[in-house]
Parts: sequence; C-alpha cells; structure tokens
Amino acid sequence: MLDKILEEYRRIWALNYASSLLGWDLETYMPEDDSQLRGEAIANISTVVRELTLSLADKLDKVRDEDLDDFGRGIVRVLRRSVRFYRAVPREITEELDRLASQSAVVWREARRRSDFKSFEPYLRRIVELEKEVADRLGYEGHPYDALVDLYEEGMTVSELDSLFNVLVPGLKKLLDRVIEDEYFPPTHPLEEQEYERSYMEKVNGELLKLLDIPQGSFRMDVSAHPFTVRISSKDVRITTRYEGRDFRATMFSVIHESGHALYELMIDPVYEMTPVGSGVSTGVHESQSRFWENVVGRSREFVRVVYPILKERLPFLRDYSEESVYKYFNVVRPSLIRVDSDELTYNFHIALRYEVEKGLIGGKLEVSELPTVWEDFMDKYLGVRPKNHAEGVLQDIHWSQGSFGYFPTYTLGNVISATLWSKLDGFSQKVEEWRVEEIKNFLRERVCKYGALYPPKLLLNKTLGEAYNPERLIQYLSHKFIDRD
Repeated sequence: MLDKILEEYRRIWALNYASSLLGWDLETYMPEDDSQLRGEAIANISTVVRELTLSLADKLDKVRDEDLDDFGRGIVRVLRRSVRFYRAVPREITEELDRLASQSAVVWREARRRSDFKSFEPYLRRIVELEKEVADRLGYEGHPYDALVDLYEEGMTVSELDSLFNVLVPGLKKLLDRVIEDEYFPPTHPLEEQEYERSYMEKVNGELLKLLDIPQGSFRMDVSAHPFTVRISSKDVRITTRYEGRDFRATMFSVIHESGHALYELMIDPVYEMTPVGSGVSTGVHESQSRFWENVVGRSREFVRVVYPILKERLPFLRDYSEESVYKYFNVVRPSLIRVDSDELTYNFHIALRYEVEKGLIGGKLEVSELPTVWEDFMDKYLGVRPKNHAEGVLQDIHWSQGSFGYFPTYTLGNVISATLWSKLDGFSQKVEEWRVEEIKNFLRERVCKYGALYPPKLLLNKTLGEAYNPERLIQYLSHKFIDRD
C-alpha cells in the first residue's frame, strides 16, 4: 500500500516542483505585466494538488502504523496532516482567504504608507473571522490558536508557548537592562550610515558563500525586493538578497540567514527526495538553521576574526575600523520600533507582542480596533519606545494581510532551538575561529537536517538534542555573549 501511495504522490511532488519554480520566478525575473496570469496558474496548480492529496485519503485510512518503519510512518503522518486540513477546511474558505490576501496586501501597503490603520481594519477583521473559522473546523483541545500555530509548528500549543514566553520575556528584560547599563555594546554605530558600492558587496557575498561551502551545482543566489529561500528539489535550492546601498550588515546577514535555510534543505538525506518527508519539518526548525548561521555563528566574535580580512579587502572604508569595532557594529543593542531592524536581545519582545495579539484575536479576547493601543502599550512597557504612528507600529508587517496567523511564534522557536544547538556543539568557539565549517555542518546535519520531516519537530529535537523548546537555552546563550562576553 505504501508503494502505491508514494507512486501517486510523485504527481503531487512534480506539481509542487513546478509551483515552487513559478513562485521563485514571480519574485525575481517574471515580467511585471504577467502577475495576474501567474497567480492564476499557481492557484490552479494548488487546486490540483488539493484534489490529488484528497484522492489518497482512502489508502491512508487503510494503512496500519504498526506495520510501518519510521520512514513509512513519517510519510503517512505528513500526508494525513494534509488530508485532514483539506477535509476540514472547504475550498470556499481557502479561496476567499487567497482573494482577500491579494486585496488586503495592496490595501496594507497603502495604509502603511499613509500610516492609516482604519483603512486596513475592515480587511483585517474579515481575515480574523476566516482564521477563526479555520481553527474551529480543524478543531483543538485547548485554545483555538492551537489549530493555527500547529499548521507551522506541528504539535505546538498555546499552553507550551505561554510557558516559553513567561520565562523569556522577564529573563530577557533583565538581560537587556544590564547590557544597556554596561554600555559595552553601543546603541548606534557609524557604519550603520556608511554607503557602499553594490559591486563591492556582491563580491563580499560571493566570498561568504565560499566560506559556507554551499554546493554551487545545487544552488543559486539572485536579487529580490525581500530576501527569501525556495526549495525546488534536493538538487536545486535558491536564495535571494537585496542591496540597499548603506549599512552593509543588512545584505551580508540576509545572505547568511537565507544560506542557513538553503543548507538545511541541501543536507536532507537524498533518499527522501520525491517523498512527503523530503523537506524541512517545520517553520521553527527551519528558522533554527537560518538563525544559527546568521546570529550564533555570523555575529560571533570568532566569525568576525574569520571574515574581517575579507571585508577589509573588499570594502575600502573598513580600513578605518578595527576588528573590535566591526564586532560591535554587528551587535548593536538598541530597543527599536521595527521588528526587522531589531537586535538579538530585543527581537523576541517583538515576537512576544505579536503572539499575544494573535492569541487574543483568535481567542476572542481582543478586538481588531484595539490593536494600535495594545501595540503601543506593550512596546512602551518592555522596550521603552512608543510608536509615533501606525506605520512604526501595528502596520509594519505584511503577515496579517496574508492571513499568516500562527507564523510569528516560530521565529522565537527558531531562536530557542538555535541556542540549544549552540549549547550542544562542543568546541564551538574553536571550530568557528579555525573555520572548521564542515564539522559545524556535519553537526547540524546529524542533529537536524538529514531527517527532513521524518519525525514531528518535538520528537526530532528530543531524539537528537535531548530537549525541545527550552527557553532557558536562549537566555544562557545571550547571557554568555552579552554579559560574560566570552
């Protein structure tokens, strides 16, 4: 029976392959005038994938888990999750969400430009209503938000997230206050305003890819408005970056971040290709890989020692800055209004806020009209900054206009897992300083990457790390870096 399921699944795999390629092209090289037709093509592929997945339901119902090995159980688990979603949530709801996302993204951009939450409010209210209906149809044991966060992080619940943030928020607040008082890590740095030539940074980014030793025959990097990674297959993973002309950290760390996502996909056991377990297991685990490379490795003192000579050679203005100064530039600590501009210490406060808002909206404890005030009060309480307008506050992210409720917490889960990986990697400092990159990659391969989606994320982490989603690991890592300064 499993062989028949896999044989039929290959058609789904082929359609997903094509859809991923179309989506990548849409963001990179597609002529602008084709956007509507491209959207129609991708939507039709999604409809066929839905129908083909549902056609597997009877076969999946007949499979007995006890007759399967881990590989078989992984395949059946992933497909049953898809079937469950398609059975529970009718096409009418997903199609309305898709239409609404297209419309509201346009409205959101204009609302953000004019800093006018009122114009976006009715769209967001309808999206919340639909997301509540999705949660009700999927079902949940504790909180309706459980059903939505589970779509991104299998098995995750409000109960577990509450426990995690209840440790993180006060723990990180104490750390932040100490670091600000200490003044070793500056709130600003002159390199933030330093302009650069794009051609110089393109060479730097090329050197970074060499350092990370990404197999070039299976990888490419392009430019897009917003950096992203797409997996076409195990032999074709693509990333993008952008060049803004100043503050070279932005493009440098976007390349390292997206390369972390790419390395995850490229290090999955190739035997899983063309099967349901042949890609990353969850959004949180995926974020752990990108954030491990970007933050734990890329912003470390040891990595600065590795990359400083390259930067100094490629960027003439860096000859006026010491290695120590560049390290501080990479680790500026400044409570900021904008999530994507925040540092390692303050980033998770931004996620905690979004989690509380989403949980409140989906649980019926918070009205859409209350969001600006709730947002401003939280930022003032925990970071000591208050948005002057909606663009600086509640309108800064595109996620809600796309209906991505349940996504935000996975960013913090990724940070927690990446810190756990740091704690388990013996000789981290020496491996980075001597740039034994294959040893670092092999560690990640054995602890996370090679398994693909074979096991649910929590089971995987417990099997390979001995723990999962432990917030204390993130506090330990940040204390080691920002307080002990080792």
